[in-house]
Amino acid sequence: MGVKVKDLKPGMNDVNIKVRVLSTEEPRTIRVRSGIRTISEAIVGDDTGRVKLTLWGRAAGKVSSGDAIEISGGWTTSYKGHVQLNIGGSRSIKKIGDDEVPKEDEVPNEVPKAPPTVPRRFRGFRGRR
Repeated sequence: MGVKVKDLKPGMNDVNIKVRVLSTEEPRTIRVRSGIRTISEAIVGDDTGRVKLTLWGRAAGKVSSGDAIEISGGWTTSYKGHVQLNIGGSRSIKKIGDDEVPKEDEVPNEVPKAPPTVPRRFRGFRGRR
């Protein structure tokens, strides 16, 4: 069973969620502790709110605005007081039926907040799956 955006909290692992892609950015490369990585970012939402999604590695650039998707094996982090959802690997995203998530204009503006005492957590790269 999947979770809802409103229930996301920092430090969650193996997050499964169905969302609508509201906006996307082009993939780019960044430097992290383990070297250079490719990422892209998107805003996704369901009937309870919206959240920033960071797509790592092979997942970068794999979603488009308007897509209805199911995310499997995601994890959450905290950045500047907000919860962020992350996924890596192209197999962690699956397109689903358009009627399984709300339309773009039906997604509320609520964004899950992170408790102020939660430190930023980094997740180590595990290599190919």
